[in-house]
Amino acid sequence: MSALSARSIPFPPIPPPSSPSSPRPPRTFPLLRSRSGFAARSIAPRRRSWAQGPGPTLQPAMSDSNSSVAADLGCGGADQSVPIGVDYAEIVVVRHGETEWNADGRIQGHLDVELNEIGRRQATAVSERLSREGKISAIYSSDLKRAFETANSIATACGGLEVIKDPDLRERNLGELQGLQLRAASSVCPKAYKAFLSNKTDQEIPGGGESIDQLHQRCTTCLQNISMKHKGERVVVVTHGGVIRSLHRRACPKRSAGKVLNTSVNTFHLFDGDKWVLKSWGDVSHLEQTEYLGTGFGGDKSSG
Repeated sequence: MSALSARSIPFPPIPPPSSPSSPRPPRTFPLLRSRSGFAARSIAPRRRSWAQGPGPTLQPAMSDSNSSVAADLGCGGADQSVPIGVDYAEIVVVRHGETEWNADGRIQGHLDVELNEIGRRQATAVSERLSREGKISAIYSSDLKRAFETANSIATACGGLEVIKDPDLRERNLGELQGLQLRAASSVCPKAYKAFLSNKTDQEIPGGGESIDQLHQRCTTCLQNISMKHKGERVVVVTHGGVIRSLHRRACPKRSAGKVLNTSVNTFHLFDGDKWVLKSWGDVSHLEQTEYLGTGFGGDKSSG
């Protein structure tokens, strides 16, 4: 394994905020459809969004995403009429549920932050959804708490499968920026923030942070290795926004990934011969009863 592998990187301690942050406004939520009808609540414009009603599996399930990816879309060049067979693995990639740091706009990276209550409800919702779909042969997860807790919820709902931890599924290491609120990062760590915004994919972030290329090599190799163990099977991988965006880049290098929302479901087919096909993208139809951050914030500049 290369020196860039996340396996060689221990959990960094979660630091206290390095600068005072302004207090968060009270949470306000849009209308929530409950089983007994509608409960009126105040609306926070551009704060949180709600999934539309369930629609076709291969369509994005949110109205506020800027993702333009749908079924196959020519990303992998595969024949859409090919039935499920033993020559590929179906990998259902799920982003972890929401954390308080997501809601605060605070950069997480490799810091080990757990789910908040909304994130746990999201994890329950995606677990119930996946338990009703095709048989799952294995569940893999980043070893960070927010992903592992989401994966454990899915495993319980799907018959008690053991979750296989893999540090190569961790979020991008963001070095000195980890623990900072994004809006404060430019003034607190200007050099690291400049590196973070760089268009150079080989630009590392000061403080031990990874480049985009390093993240890409790490997580795509990991997914390829998983697929080789599970040809003809359906597996779930629970990971992070930056990783999922990198996997999208591997399957659809000429398309923008857009936002990656908490517990969004994204399905890839990995064939023999190193061929990747994106089958569905950004589906959050299971969150019809649960709010989510419409920005998809996860400390990654592309997530909103």
